[in-house]
Amino acid sequence: MTFSAQTRQDNLEKLANEMFDLVIIGGGITGAGVALQAAASGLKTALLEMQDFAEGTSSRSTKMVHGGIRYLKNFDVGVVADTVQERAKVQQIAPHIPQPIRMLLPIYQEPDATYDMFSVNVAMKLYDQLARIHDPRLTSFTMTREEVLAQVPDLNPEHLLGAGSYLDYTNNDARLVIENIKKAAAFGGVMTSRIKVTNFLHDHAGKVCGVTADDLLSDESLTIHAKIVLNAAGPWVDNIDSLDDQVPFMKQLRPTKGIHVVVDWQRLPVPQPLYFDSQHHDDRMIFVIPRDGKTYFGTTDTDYRSDLRHPQITQSDLDYLLTSINQRFPAVKITLADIEASWAGIRPLIASNGSSDYNGGGGGHITDQSVDQVIGSVNNYNQGRATRDDIAEAIVASEQTLSEKILKPSQVSRGSSLHLKEDGLIVLSGGKITDYRRMAAGALELIIQQMKELFHQRFQPVDSTKLRVSGGDINPSNVPVELQMISDQGEALGLDANSARLIAHLFGSNALQIFTLTRTTQPAPGLSLAETLMLNYCLSEEMVLTPVDYLLRRTNHILFAADKLAAIREPIIQEMARQLNWDEGQTKRMRQHLDQVCQESDLIYLKAGQSHA
Repeated sequence: MTFSAQTRQDNLEKLANEMFDLVIIGGGITGAGVALQAAASGLKTALLEMQDFAEGTSSRSTKMVHGGIRYLKNFDVGVVADTVQERAKVQQIAPHIPQPIRMLLPIYQEPDATYDMFSVNVAMKLYDQLARIHDPRLTSFTMTREEVLAQVPDLNPEHLLGAGSYLDYTNNDARLVIENIKKAAAFGGVMTSRIKVTNFLHDHAGKVCGVTADDLLSDESLTIHAKIVLNAAGPWVDNIDSLDDQVPFMKQLRPTKGIHVVVDWQRLPVPQPLYFDSQHHDDRMIFVIPRDGKTYFGTTDTDYRSDLRHPQITQSDLDYLLTSINQRFPAVKITLADIEASWAGIRPLIASNGSSDYNGGGGGHITDQSVDQVIGSVNNYNQGRATRDDIAEAIVASEQTLSEKILKPSQVSRGSSLHLKEDGLIVLSGGKITDYRRMAAGALELIIQQMKELFHQRFQPVDSTKLRVSGGDINPSNVPVELQMISDQGEALGLDANSARLIAHLFGSNALQIFTLTRTTQPAPGLSLAETLMLNYCLSEEMVLTPVDYLLRRTNHILFAADKLAAIREPIIQEMARQLNWDEGQTKRMRQHLDQVCQESDLIYLKAGQSHA
């Protein structure tokens, strides 16, 4: 199988000329999960993503498959049980991606602390039971103050009581998406990036029967026909929903922004991931995670109303994080100048879903002010002084008052929503990465039901708990050993140990396909053999169309190897230009795009402002 730029051209022909059972809008983790399950169940499936796969929220997370231990403080047992058990299922179907690590939870005697030593011990024991962790090497335990400081000498000793240590999982979010996408394509799914949906098609009965879309690479328009259309566009769900003019539009999302920054590990030398209260009295907690010789930390959680495609880190965002880090690690004194890379992401939180999933909600009542605002917006609309969006925002605000008492962004539920609109459009929104498989299974159940009722076609849903993603053909109960065996084969064929290990961990069982080309591949000018092998594979099997696709979302070079980028940037561009037949103008545009993304990641716009201050 190939999944390349040429595949994309072939897919455009199929999109324009064939009838699909299902068209999915959105190529993040939610859409990718539905695409895989639908294609594996025999539905003729197409997926349309307006950017690169995972370019939005699904490559901008904390890069954890987090168990949610903090929610046991309020005895949200059902939530944590669901989360840790679903995490175990994801680890079974994508065993090379979520990797177990031991998380350290320092406990301080201070106001608003999430845990004290007694409660964290109780929470961790319950967490182990819910996660079915019984191996003594993996179970949770508490540490004394002295033990914590011996392990993490730079941690602030003031008011430190001790710590909890428990099992959690790291994640490679963008790779989880592309591995789902590739497997869906292997089942016959037509997975296509850089296609922007512009409108919905309706039949004579007013039912959705397809979409119109623009090919963003050629500026040509497409008409795509489908029996069922699913909106799984993440933060863009409301934008897509608003295109459906047959049904009144109601906003449902309350997007929030979270940021993370990367420094060299020597500047923040933590031996293992840590998770602690932010000290901003806002119920947030901060992750500090070592990875590939770097340390990254985050996150913020603030309401967001700007450009969904290009969220940026502001000085206030950065001040929030640096204050927290420098309070917990007072000797390190991290500054803006230390930051090598960063990312900002938008969470597609459901505004009115305040009683489910993570954070609970509470009773309440709609205030007189909220009622007046809704009535006023309706009156203004009738008089031509307001839009439907203004009404929707007033209603959402009133719903927040009722179900959440205008909760802080960090308290908005991470719950998901599956909704069948009157004209047949299915909308799947909200949720979090850990829940993607379960969300997809629920959506597929509704899709199959609609296919039976409306089109008299029967499909048997695949057992998604046994459906491995691409690269996942390794024993999930013996992952470290199996990845090492794969890595050993790369070494045996001439790669150095570090390169072979990197390829094995990025590509899982697909690394074997890469290694087979070791002796027949010549390194591209300016690139190592290993880099050439990875680039060739991503061009032929992962629909890489730009240098940023490769360097940011397929390999994480921009995030965790920014200090080594200078040597390979131009060779990558030149080799892609050669293989993809770019002319000088296209090559220049790709170079400029890569420069822009690298500068934004490096926070040049903030560093420049500081240097002129």
